[in-house]
Amino acid sequence: MPRVLVVDDQADVRTMISIVLRINRFEIVEAESAASAVKLFEASSFDLAIIDIFLQGTNGSDLIAALRARRPSLPVIAISGMTPLDFLSEMPELSDVVCLQKPFRPPDLMRAIEAAQGTLRPPAAAVAAAR
Repeated sequence: MPRVLVVDDQADVRTMISIVLRINRFEIVEAESAASAVKLFEASSFDLAIIDIFLQGTNGSDLIAALRARRPSLPVIAISGMTPLDFLSEMPELSDVVCLQKPFRPPDLMRAIEAAQGTLRPPAAAVAAAR
């Protein structure tokens, strides 16, 4: 079961993402801040990270860079409700980050996960149930 680190300072967003992913057979670990995300990342391994770009007191792109410094191949989905995320593609170290604009629907999230890492797929039955 793939492990996903979900980092967003809004509890309702974390909860929505977590519900969708649990239904689709992912193991979820939630973090409400960059500091707690780094601690969780150092203590455990993850197959994917979903990170809000505008975290309270922290730039999400800095968090992505910090996690990637520890694991360069980490698949990442950046989410934001405030701005288009086109600027990430201009940063060479973050050019492969998949961007997802809030609000998004469950199928959009599942497509973003597939785009982030094609090999990180839940069982086909779970994907069919999400549609």
